[in-house]
Amino acid sequence: MRKYNTVIFDVDGTLIDTEIAVLSSLQKMLKVDHNREYELSELYFVLGIPGSASLPQLGIEDIHEGNERWNVFMKDFYDTINIFDGIVDVMSSLQSKGIVQGIVTSKTRDELNDDFVPFGLTKYLSYTVIAEDTAKHKPHPDPLLEFIRVSKANPESSIYIGDTIYDYECARDAGVDFGLALWGCKQHEHIPAKYKFETPQDILKLQL
Repeated sequence: MRKYNTVIFDVDGTLIDTEIAVLSSLQKMLKVDHNREYELSELYFVLGIPGSASLPQLGIEDIHEGNERWNVFMKDFYDTINIFDGIVDVMSSLQSKGIVQGIVTSKTRDELNDDFVPFGLTKYLSYTVIAEDTAKHKPHPDPLLEFIRVSKANPESSIYIGDTIYDYECARDAGVDFGLALWGCKQHEHIPAKYKFETPQDILKLQL
């Protein structure tokens, strides 16, 4: 088994459960601002990619305004966001082992500050790559390649852990091993991950 000294996490669907908040706020924005009704299941495709990629697929032309309004409605659902069970213990254990931890996320800086920072997980992170840091986003490898550049991590001793096909494709094309977070994943049978973790604690079974 390969030995890892750098663990890189996605955020939504991996560290924190934002699914209800992300989908419900988008559903509300589309109804209020555009008088268009969608079932939540019809919006699953937006999970894991930035609004700049998902909103055009919904016919939204003003992406900046659409993202701003989406974030406004997101606040109505903040009470549904929580850290997945076991994540804090795992990140604390990784830190105690001297493992470098970071995040590569499609969130913007404002979204990260609003949705993620309040949970207190940033104390475990040495590096973060957000939407503004690269011109191309997942599934392109650029965000992970940027993480490797700034952290000087060795791709062969790094693993990226996420919950979507976009995360897998990003890791694959960046030459980084991928672990699938089944606790946040919708269609794991279509994602050929090197590892499939049933629970966050399974991450600690890696050779670290």
